[in-house]
Amino acid sequence: MYTYKFYNNISAEGIDCLEVNGFTKEEKNPDALLIRSQLINEGDFNKSLKCICRAGAGVNHIPIDMATERGVVVFNTPGGNANAVKELVICGLLLSSRGIIQGHQFAQTLSSQDANELTHLVETNKKNFKGNELKGKTIGIIGLGAIGSLLAQSVVSMDMKVIGYDPNISIDAAWQLPKEVVKADNLKDLLSNSDYISIHVPLVEETKNLICNDVIKFIKPGAKLINLSRGSIVNNKDVLMALENKKISTFVTDFPSPEMVKRSIKFSDVILLPHLGASTKEAEINCAVMAAEQAIRFLKDGEIINSVNFPKVKLGRTTKYRLVIVHKDEPGVIGNITGEIASHNLNIPDMINKSRNEIAITVIDLDDDPSQEIIDNLKKIVNVLSVRLCK
Repeated sequence: MYTYKFYNNISAEGIDCLEVNGFTKEEKNPDALLIRSQLINEGDFNKSLKCICRAGAGVNHIPIDMATERGVVVFNTPGGNANAVKELVICGLLLSSRGIIQGHQFAQTLSSQDANELTHLVETNKKNFKGNELKGKTIGIIGLGAIGSLLAQSVVSMDMKVIGYDPNISIDAAWQLPKEVVKADNLKDLLSNSDYISIHVPLVEETKNLICNDVIKFIKPGAKLINLSRGSIVNNKDVLMALENKKISTFVTDFPSPEMVKRSIKFSDVILLPHLGASTKEAEINCAVMAAEQAIRFLKDGEIINSVNFPKVKLGRTTKYRLVIVHKDEPGVIGNITGEIASHNLNIPDMINKSRNEIAITVIDLDDDPSQEIIDNLKKIVNVLSVRLCK
């Protein structure tokens, strides 16, 4: 049966899911690697490794190109922590609007006062922490995936107006959006019409420094910016300048940096959180179970969902025997594979081939058990990276 290894504190529910399905722990040459924030390097790519399952969304600590070159599927768990992040965004909306933190800090200075004096100070100073309500305000949501769509649903119920921008939105995500969400044709349109801006995009080359001077100039004066996505998506130096100029009135971020820490000590317009977005018990369990289930489905049936480097693959099981073949997406490979199988008089009742960029996977159902000779011959085909039999 298959084996696994895990780094970090993977929730016990995820490990239980693997072991209930017959997986056993193996430190040296596991078939599946389950991780959270562990930095993956070349030494982790053992000869048996078939998949890396990230219990979370971000995969910038995994060498994706190296994994693809070696035919290793990299999974993540989008949506597993979506509710946790969504709730923290709502918290950020309130913290940036109602003087909650500042009021709390003031209240802590009143410990030496008697009851009457304390009440007097509270009543005379509360005007200093007056804020604004969210109702009727406009929030611009950049990125309408699992988190962005959940956030849109929640803020609509709070009577906020919603503008959404996502040039890469999936059909599934689009179905999750409330009808009240107004589509922005571009980032400028969203920024110039939003009282609050919340970012929910992955950190890739195209999104590094997405929020910088080039687009900050379009932000509606006094808007509040919330970043619970990834630190590098926002150019902190440019945001600091926007805070100085009152272009942005408040910046809420889950990614403290030295310059933002210094600002937050002197001014109340920066609210820092120590990467709490997905830090709930429920989110950790959801992500761990999702990661485990992805490993199980892939290793047992060749099914691929939520991979960042392989195509989506799903083929209903029709026979007892199934070949899962990972190969380069090159002309002639599929013909050589099916030709080898046909030369041994084996029938193929069903099969599927999917590719993504330079990598491909072919899943083949067979009526009869293929011999070791067939499997060895398939492995020898040029551009074939791995072959395994699922029974």
